[in-house]
Amino acid sequence: MSPAPATEPASPDHASGLARAGDLFQLLRDGRARTRAELALTTGLARSTVAARIDALIASGLVGPAGEANSSGGRPPSRFAFNPAARAVLAVDVGATHVIVAVTDLSGKVLAERRLAQDVAAGPEAVLGKVVKEGLALLQKAGRGTHDLAGVGIGLPGPVEHATGRPVKPPIMPGWDGFDVVRYVQRSLPVPVLVDNDVNIMALGERTAHWPEHANFLFIKVATGVGSGIISSGELQRGANGTAGDLGHVRVPRGDDVLCRCGNYGCLEALASAPALAAELERQGVPASKGSDVLRLVSEGNVQAIHALRQAGRDVGDVLATVVNLLNPSVIVIGGSLGQAGEHLMAGVREVVYRRSLPLATSHLRIALSLAGDKAAILGASQLVTQYVLSPAAIEATIAAAG
Repeated sequence: MSPAPATEPASPDHASGLARAGDLFQLLRDGRARTRAELALTTGLARSTVAARIDALIASGLVGPAGEANSSGGRPPSRFAFNPAARAVLAVDVGATHVIVAVTDLSGKVLAERRLAQDVAAGPEAVLGKVVKEGLALLQKAGRGTHDLAGVGIGLPGPVEHATGRPVKPPIMPGWDGFDVVRYVQRSLPVPVLVDNDVNIMALGERTAHWPEHANFLFIKVATGVGSGIISSGELQRGANGTAGDLGHVRVPRGDDVLCRCGNYGCLEALASAPALAAELERQGVPASKGSDVLRLVSEGNVQAIHALRQAGRDVGDVLATVVNLLNPSVIVIGGSLGQAGEHLMAGVREVVYRRSLPLATSHLRIALSLAGDKAAILGASQLVTQYVLSPAAIEATIAAAG
């Protein structure tokens, strides 16, 4: 619910909707300091009601003093603001061959971070055991304890049933299908644990940090796999079974004879992913065993590598042209390891999207490289938790538990 303008009292209906401390807190989440009088004017609530709600929020630690306002006579009124340092979040990015664990505050500011080489195919207990161990060590490094922990956010490189946090038939995660990630982590960290697909949390992190004014937003990850996170009308779209945005297994016309690991032919991932590009360069006699070799060759100006990356962009654009017509986003952000190669991939994407999409759908469309880079997933995992623990209902529960 949006607050009424600060210069006008809110309507009675609006005021009744802000009567709880959890609802009033949402006005303070922007970080701007306000006085009790300003909050009363904005909400239409009585000053005594606002004072009681603010006192409860201060007691919870989520709101703290933020200096004094200018006085028009007498004692200057105190200002209050959201205190993001009140609690900590454990944010986790599990990739195909890496794990990033970070401790953040409630605004997403990274307090401590560790990056590890880890094959997701080692299985859930091996990977999550390492996550918990590193998480506990990082909390200590950041000067925080488990009592400060608000929740854990985890991104996984495969489809996830968001309601339960269980992976659903993930193609590159043997042993993970149906595994109870939440229960496993909560054995050591008894706090809310939120799990989602890695591209979904990258979309959430990128948009929150750099594109908050855009309600219709696509994040495209081009790396070991190819996928997208879809935000429509401000809400992350997961679909019925958690597979919304799986662009990697959409058919590309030029790939009729290319077999994908999913068993089908012509999938985008089989043509445009980092392993696919490395394999193509090998076939051309250019030594490239993995995606990092492709990036190195591009940075060295290798013409074959640049051509392969440009063609990968065209293949991605081929699929995105249909998506643009269907969803009409205002921004498409390209991320993932191949996105780090910059304009070569982007040029191919733009070439096809602007040519094949409807003019009206692209009239204000921006296609940009990720600004969050390799921090997008950590930012999104943190945001996943804060959206949950700072919701009006969760704030009410926190205040009630504190008496």
